[in-house]
Amino acid sequence: MKSVSVAIFAAALLETSAVAQEHSHILTNAIAITPSYIAMLTAEALTNAPVLRAASARADAAEHGAQAVRVWEDPTLKLGVLTASPRGFRESEEGNLLYGLEQKLPLWGKAKLARVAAEAGADVGRLNAELQFQQLRRDVTRNLFQAALADRVVETGERDLELLDTFAAIAEQRYRANQGSQVDVLRVQNERAKRAVQLQTERSRREHSHVTLNRLLGRASHTPWPLLVLPPPAKPIVFDERLLALALRGEPRLKVMRQEVKQAEATAAVTRRQRLPDIALGIEGRQYSADAGFREGLFAVSLNLPWFNRERYRSDRQRDEARTRAAREDAADFELGLRQELHHLTVEIDAARREALLYRDEFIPRSDQALASAQAAWASGRGMFNDVMEARRMLLEGRLMYDRAVAERQQSLAELALLCGLDDFNALAIGEVNNQPVPTPATKP
Repeated sequence: MKSVSVAIFAAALLETSAVAQEHSHILTNAIAITPSYIAMLTAEALTNAPVLRAASARADAAEHGAQAVRVWEDPTLKLGVLTASPRGFRESEEGNLLYGLEQKLPLWGKAKLARVAAEAGADVGRLNAELQFQQLRRDVTRNLFQAALADRVVETGERDLELLDTFAAIAEQRYRANQGSQVDVLRVQNERAKRAVQLQTERSRREHSHVTLNRLLGRASHTPWPLLVLPPPAKPIVFDERLLALALRGEPRLKVMRQEVKQAEATAAVTRRQRLPDIALGIEGRQYSADAGFREGLFAVSLNLPWFNRERYRSDRQRDEARTRAAREDAADFELGLRQELHHLTVEIDAARREALLYRDEFIPRSDQALASAQAAWASGRGMFNDVMEARRMLLEGRLMYDRAVAERQQSLAELALLCGLDDFNALAIGEVNNQPVPTPATKP
């Protein structure tokens, strides 16, 4: 009977080795998530994603609006016919045709201020388009790592299912050889059935992560994806004043808010000038239709009288000044929140890195060793099946927790790259750890 146990254990080792070779072949054909791969996908999204095309169209509309601001208003043409009256009006002497032209003068710098306000709005549109691009790049990056995590969860589940198949075969053979109990057989069968159902759920979730990526890139929903590989834990990110200065200078949403402050200030300046009168020059002439002779001409200056609505103009000015103050306070509040979020992300990134190193360097090797030892002892009849299942559970938990920690760290790093306005999230780690010059933020996609 002892020889039967040794044969069973040898077969299990051979099957486990074949499974490892199979997964090694899969990983050889996989794609590692690198900054260049992310850049290639975001370039595709820049062309195909409707949200970016919409943002670009809004930016173009704002620029055209700025170019459409007129310095000289359209002149006003007057045409009329005079008729004779009982009081002695004579068409032949005074003329019966009236024509004239009136032109508003571009005084007080109103047109210039209106153009400045429109150009500030166009800058807001361009920065909003850049914000949409960087947010999409962040979303693509986060979902890439989510899809890679889903691949790893499915792969780990498949390996666990194969391991349970091996355990089931060993348990059945030990039961037939009167070396094991039926409880062990039933337990491993239940575990295998539960794992099979869970694996199907994990495959469905992986498929949904691919659908999400395809939606972000503007692809067809069920475009297939290769196997994605998570990177190893990278160097730590340190929160300091250099990183904070980089975020305050490069955060795309903060850029938009600061430009909105400038737009509000320009709009308030336009409103303050509206209380000044509009002055127009006009010319009129009369002629007689019978002989086309000119009879008389008139030069005139006209202006509106805004002083009767002085309180209304004051209210307009106070409204826009209040909006300017609100925009400044919103930007100041966002800066404070940015400091908090930056510190939170660096804490989360560091915690995820330490957790990943713990599971990779300590937890997984020990659990792997414990499973091998418990499996060998059980196969030879010297150990309990409970020890095998507990060691399997620890190893499975360690692998999943390691993959989740790595994925969460990379997702938080993508969020940090967005806050700093960087193209390459690895530039953060290089610049901060090696004390090299801080990378300059991206200006425009």
